[in-house]
Amino acid sequence: MVRTKVVWYIFTLTIILMITGCDKDKSDIKATNETPVVENSTPEMKKVVTAPAAQTVPVQEKKAVQGRILATFIELGSINCVPCKMMAPIVKELEEEYKGKVNVIFYDVWTDEGKPYAMKYGIQAIPTQVFLDKDGNEYFRHTGFFPKEEILKTLAMKGIK
Repeated sequence: MVRTKVVWYIFTLTIILMITGCDKDKSDIKATNETPVVENSTPEMKKVVTAPAAQTVPVQEKKAVQGRILATFIELGSINCVPCKMMAPIVKELEEEYKGKVNVIFYDVWTDEGKPYAMKYGIQAIPTQVFLDKDGNEYFRHTGFFPKEEILKTLAMKGIK
């Protein structure tokens, strides 16, 4: 009887941890009057810095509606989260391989500058990937590690090869 309870407890705890992933308490997320701007930081990730808010839609996301950009891929995560670190090389590859077709953006939502994006996209856990079409409308969302092959299938939904 005791062994059954222990097994049940471990099973339940494992399921909860799998579902929440790198979940962080959202009680410390506050809206700001600043719009984050992404700039290159490391070869594998981008760092979010702040700039005064001049518009409601960030410049990076507006690029999706201009020119040849067919979609925007937004990775909401943290440089300190294990599944997010696993996504970093994939994000970098996508940025290089689809330059001019897909706008690739990373927001570190565990920083003060990235927290507004956690609220904007209503994320529950990280990493979360959000896909926007050329008009800036969300057409797909995924939470957790997302293999490159699956990301490519999602981009193909909008004719991107």
